Amino acid sequence: MSPTEIQEDNTKTRDVTLNIRARSAQRDLIDEAAALLGTSRSEFMLSAACRNAEEVLLEKRVFALSKEDFKLFEQMLDIPPSDNPGLKALFKVKTPW
Repeated sequence: MSPTEIQEDNTKTRDVTLNIRARSAQRDLIDEAAALLGTSRSEFMLSAACRNAEEVLLEKRVFALSKEDFKLFEQMLDIPPSDNPGLKALFKVKTPW
């Protein structure tokens, strides 16, 4: 299940509790925003947290390699792809659009 599907799946009963401590000004800010959207504080916070978590996971694309590992990585990228009959068949399928 993708993070978006997890966030939007309101059919299942929530089975865990998340507790956080906040300053009253933070709670008031969250409550004001939730009220503007016509949702509860819990729903607003859960939605915002899931959306932020999804962004973090999707944006985490940077990775570091040592010089030796990067050289090996480049060599692997330069290897011609092996024969893949399934992929060839897929490319022959006419796209619906």
